[in-house]
Amino acid sequence: MNNISNAINMSFRVDKNLKKEADKLFKSLGMNTSVALNMFLSQSVREQSIPFIPSMEAPNARLLSAIEEVEAIEEGKIEAKKYKNFDEALKDID
Repeated sequence: MNNISNAINMSFRVDKNLKKEADKLFKSLGMNTSVALNMFLSQSVREQSIPFIPSMEAPNARLLSAIEEVEAIEEGKIEAKKYKNFDEALKDID
């Protein structure tokens, strides 16, 4: 990263709730939002592109349901399904 003496302040508007959630996420990753934004900018410049694929696709109902199920399992609200083998799991998918 660049020398701190070359640093400038940037300001931009962001939704208050988004900022709060981002701060929480980055803290859990061991950094602050400023570090995360510097990482994003550095990666963008290095790759000469946005370092992820922007998409207008929203998750469909099936994916949202699967995400909710995983969260419920992680929170101990429901027990994860267990299978004896892969074929048994495949039958459950159909």
